[in-house]
Amino acid sequence: MDECVITRTIRVASGPFAPGHLGELTQQVPFELVDAALAATGRLQSRLRALPARVVVYLLLAGCLFAELGYGQVWNRLTAGLGRLPVATPTASALTKARCRLGSAPLRALFELLRGPAPTARATAGVRVGGLLVCAIDGTTMSVADTPANLTVVAKHRGNHGGSGYPLLRLVALVACGTRSLIDAVFGPATAGEATYALRLTGSLHPGMLVLADRNFTSSTLIGHLAATGADLLTRAKTGTTARRLPLLRRLPDGSFASVLGGVGIRVIDAQITITTNAGDLTGSYRLLTTLLDTCRWPALTLVRLYHERWEIETAYCELKASILGGRVLRARTPEGIDQEVYALLVC
Repeated sequence: MDECVITRTIRVASGPFAPGHLGELTQQVPFELVDAALAATGRLQSRLRALPARVVVYLLLAGCLFAELGYGQVWNRLTAGLGRLPVATPTASALTKARCRLGSAPLRALFELLRGPAPTARATAGVRVGGLLVCAIDGTTMSVADTPANLTVVAKHRGNHGGSGYPLLRLVALVACGTRSLIDAVFGPATAGEATYALRLTGSLHPGMLVLADRNFTSSTLIGHLAATGADLLTRAKTGTTARRLPLLRRLPDGSFASVLGGVGIRVIDAQITITTNAGDLTGSYRLLTTLLDTCRWPALTLVRLYHERWEIETAYCELKASILGGRVLRARTPEGIDQEVYALLVC
């Protein structure tokens, strides 16, 4: 059988800046963007080291892509394609010192430069509906290394059987449905709830957005703050004996009814939703709350179907925790290292 060899010429930076050209990584996160983040945070090196700040940023990003490898092995991946170019062979302690020297600020600045909904050439189903950018907000938890330093900031979760084995970090993100682009994200100790962190995302909400959320985001206080941004909301509410009693102001033609929550006018939609699986059909009662009051433009059935798009944020978290991390605990052993690693993961 004939063999075909495909070669490609790659231009790399010179000297100590050469490491970091890992496949398409520098195509997606170009040098200029990293240098801008370093300059904005005052972390450009004052003297040229064997491990320049720019290279350390790419080391951290590559560390997320190769979560199963130690940083020494990640360095080997960064330099594997450089052929005979002379490159440094740093020790594990040198790589640790370089990451500590860099800190988390440049990774946060890089995330700020990259975050936001991916541009689309046209209104795509699951991206924009009725002129509104469809987004989802939700939270998840991530396990961090069980070290004395980390335990000063991040606690273990208490439970009936002794709690979690690792300290837990809570991450709450705002994601554009369809593209699953990260618009914004905040994180911190899991001792604070999702609604508390969601308040820190209000600066990224604006008119022209439709935000989908689950039952943890329907407190009257939070609904008031989210609606005050001008973004529209479509959230699920609790049903049954624990459900919040909402006043019925008037019945509407599509079967929903007008009400008020947290001083915000809303519509309440009650629906029976059936899903079909290999095990058979399963029907459940859903109650949705929305600030979209026009029943002609936004009939109840349209909103019930649209709410399914909220699962886009669940698949985004699956990509982060299962695909990238492979279910692993974050490797950082200090609170500053946690910030650094999480922002690197968000960039990736």
